Amino acid sequence: MRTRRPARAISVAALAVPALLVLAACSGSGGGSPTPTPSTTAGVVGQRVDQTCAQLLPAATFDVYGKPFTLDRSAKPAKGSPAARIAQQRGRVCVFHEDADPSVTVTLAVAHLPEKSLTNLKDALFERGGSVPTYTVEGYFALTDGTGRADAFADPYWITTSSTLFTEPGTAQPVVDAVRQALTPSASATPAG
Repeated sequence: MRTRRPARAISVAALAVPALLVLAACSGSGGGSPTPTPSTTAGVVGQRVDQTCAQLLPAATFDVYGKPFTLDRSAKPAKGSPAARIAQQRGRVCVFHEDADPSVTVTLAVAHLPEKSLTNLKDALFERGGSVPTYTVEGYFALTDGTGRADAFADPYWITTSSTLFTEPGTAQPVVDAVRQALTPSASATPAG
């Protein structure tokens, strides 16, 4: 894992800067308000993610969790969440629910972003901690109030996924690997070396 430049890390802000605020700041729409208005498109810096939810996360990915999951086409990401920010950046947001218990969900969001935006996000997550080398790309994991969140960067993509199923980095690994493989098919599913 490479060391982040101290000057960049300090400029990102406090140690626990949420990734969605960093993205808003680097897109030029942050201004004095931490949340840009949804109607403005001036802050959109992302490119459209063309892969479908089924392509990003095939049904077989969920086999490891022992229950079938179904795509919830009516689900919307929580306001202010990283997935909501990715939706505003023309990214792909997918919410899957467990068939037997619809309260168990896996939220996946993928954004195609410019290098500066990715660097700012990486710096903020690096400062927060929780680096995960087994994701084979720069990756991070955090567990907050019983919900695990994994972030991975298969440049130029930001992948973020969250679920109560994710109790440690390894439980999010199948989702991260499947999405990374769908985005960059030539990438190996296992770490080299």
